[in-house]
Parts: sequence; structure tokens; C-alpha cells
Amino acid sequence: SYLQVINIILFFIAGILIFSQITGKSVWAFFTAMGALSAILLLVFKDTIMGFVASIQVTTNDMVRIGDWIEMPKYGADGDVIAITLNTVKVQNFDKTIITIPTYALIADSFKNWRGMQESGGRRMKRSICLKISSVRFLTDEDVERYKKISLVEEYLTKRKADIDAFNRSTGADKSVLINGRNFTNIGVFRQYIVAYLNSNDDVHKDMTMMVRQLAPAETGLPMEIYAFTKTVEWGAYESVMADIFDHIMVAATYFDLEIFETPTGGDIRRMGAAGQALLPQHNQEASE
Repeated sequence: SYLQVINIILFFIAGILIFSQITGKSVWAFFTAMGALSAILLLVFKDTIMGFVASIQVTTNDMVRIGDWIEMPKYGADGDVIAITLNTVKVQNFDKTIITIPTYALIADSFKNWRGMQESGGRRMKRSICLKISSVRFLTDEDVERYKKISLVEEYLTKRKADIDAFNRSTGADKSVLINGRNFTNIGVFRQYIVAYLNSNDDVHKDMTMMVRQLAPAETGLPMEIYAFTKTVEWGAYESVMADIFDHIMVAATYFDLEIFETPTGGDIRRMGAAGQALLPQHNQEASE
């Protein structure tokens, strides 16, 4: 963009000198005449001037470089910057289309630059699985012993159970009713399992934020969100790592007596209707008796 500005200036100076030679008038006389045309020139070269100022700001603030992945929904841009000129920025989208954005739009409008993510060495996973609230429950001692066979939570359960039993004895909690005192829940143990699984996964970045949290319950169940970073920032590898993690977690939920929420499909409704129809003859027979 700076070379383009220099070319414009050189052409402008050359034009003045040529005009001076042809007309026999001094350069200063030309500038005097140009004063009256300055408003028209500003209007004609408006985009060039705005682009020049914007390119200076973009370069000074290091906002965009060639090769950066940027998102600018207003212009339909989501891809890599392949060229920055005085007036335009060219972005090659991931579908291989090319979007041309005015340079000054990078200053006037908001856009997302993924360079920070690429330079950090980690890419964020922020995805939830929704669990059926009806499957959440307290654990009995038999449940705890069964869960201890799962190696990633065995140590946690052993240590935590000793603390819970000591507290319940000190408070005299009546454990004939399970709700009294402190207790394990299957969803709490499952959460600890996910944390242990992420810590044991070599593809998860251990030096960045990593947590498993519950979100607010909704009509789709209780969301369990995994917030962590992968060690790879390459798109394909990142999607593969995240898919492997959630494949495992969704299957693992059944080992903790939890169910993944799923909206009933047409097939589910038809099966329920068929089951209801099968019960009607028996119900009618009982009613007649």
C-alpha cells in the first residue's frame, strides 16, 4: 500500500512538471490554480485517502497481516488474508471464494483476527453435553464400590469417601435416609471423571484453562460443559481431537447411570403410539370385567 501511495505521488509530481512545461507557467502557479480544485480532488480521491490513512493505522497497530485468518460477517469474510493494498484487503474464504474488503472498513467496523489463537499454541474447546435431570441421583455404598472399578476415579472415590464418612460420623447423620449428611452424586463423580480424563489426554493443553462445569438447567436437560484447549491449532486436527473426546464422554455417561438428553424423534413417537395401542385391548378387557 505504501508503494502505491509513492507511485501516486510520483505520478502527481510528474503531471505537475509536464503541465508546467506545456503551459510555460511556473509550478507555483499550478498549485495556486489547484487550490480552487482541492475540494473536487478530495472528492475524487476520497477512497484513496481513506485507504491510505487506514493502511497506516492497520500497519502501525499491527491489526492485520498477510496470512492472518480473519472473520468479518458483514462482508461475508471468513478465511485467510492473501493481499493488502491501498484500497482493498483480499480474503480467501475456506470455500476458496475471494472476498474484497475496503481497507478503511477494518478501521470503521469490527472483525475477528485468529492470529492470537494460532500464536498461543492452543485452541479452545467449549462444548456441552446435555444430561437428563431425572437420571441424576445420590449414590449408595454399593454404587460407590461399583464405580471404584473405573480406574480414573478410583483414587478420588477412596479418598473422598473417607472424608464423607468421617463427617457423617462426626455429625451423627442418620444414613438410613440417603439425603442426610454428605453424599456422592453420580453427576458429581462423572464430572470428576471427565476432569481426570482430560488430564490424561496428551492432546489437551495442560498449561491453559481447563475445567468442567454445569450450566443452568433448561428444557433440554442439564448441560455439562467442557472448557479446555487442545495442543493443536490446525483446524482438521482440532476437530478430530474434540470429536474423540466427546465420543468417549458420551459413551462414558452410561457407566455413571446417566442418560444423554435427546429430543424425541418421529420414530420414538410412533413406537410410543404403537405401545399405547397394544395396551388398549387389555385395558378394555379389564374395564369390561
